[in-house]
Amino acid sequence: MDKVVATVAEAVAGIGDGASLAVGGFGLSGVPNELIRALHAAGATGLRVVSNNCGAMDSGLALLLSAGRIARVTGSYIGANKEFARQYLGGELEVEMIPQGTLAERLRAGGAGIPAFYTPAGVGTQVADGGLPWRYDGEGGIALASPAKEVREFDGTPYVLERGIRTDFALVRAARGDRHGNLVFTKSARNFNPLAAMAGRVTVAEVEELVEPGEIDPDAVHLPGIFVQRVVALTAGQAAEKRIEKRTVSG
Repeated sequence: MDKVVATVAEAVAGIGDGASLAVGGFGLSGVPNELIRALHAAGATGLRVVSNNCGAMDSGLALLLSAGRIARVTGSYIGANKEFARQYLGGELEVEMIPQGTLAERLRAGGAGIPAFYTPAGVGTQVADGGLPWRYDGEGGIALASPAKEVREFDGTPYVLERGIRTDFALVRAARGDRHGNLVFTKSARNFNPLAAMAGRVTVAEVEELVEPGEIDPDAVHLPGIFVQRVVALTAGQAAEKRIEKRTVSG
């Protein structure tokens, strides 16, 4: 039952070229930075990533993206990541953009063993009708476009069929975790980390605070250990690293 590994290198062992990854985080919050750094050091390439966004400010998945290690991104937000936009528009990167709520539910459904579900989000748009550019040809044309999806009517309302997502691995970050893999997340770090963790066949969690089994109240567990295969504890310095994407001040 003890799922703790000694190092981040050991935690990402077995993630090879072409692997699919569900990666937690929302902006810069709750990003498994140490696991991503370890994966970068391991040299894996051709990765297929599922994540809300693809890193920012040269941190998180931006590290792998800038190194040319990512072949495909399934996400819902590009934001101010200029390298992401450059690779996508230049035909170097395949990108499937999904409504944010649909992405969250596709991850949750995959983790729950639900192969597909119907949702009204995207009906009447290219999300359902197809034609969204997944890959450009580098000259302004579309090399690969999204296919049309099944649309079905329920009680007079049309819904589009969306597939659940399962990935080879998942990388997540939690505020607390025990040796059995039970995890607790804080604030917006909870937005995508539990869902990404559910979707991975092998889920790896970096935790800011490692505790013994029983120290986390069962009612406080956000993700049960059944979904987690490996846990690695961060150092105090690693746990304290909290980057801010946009600083604002009040008047």
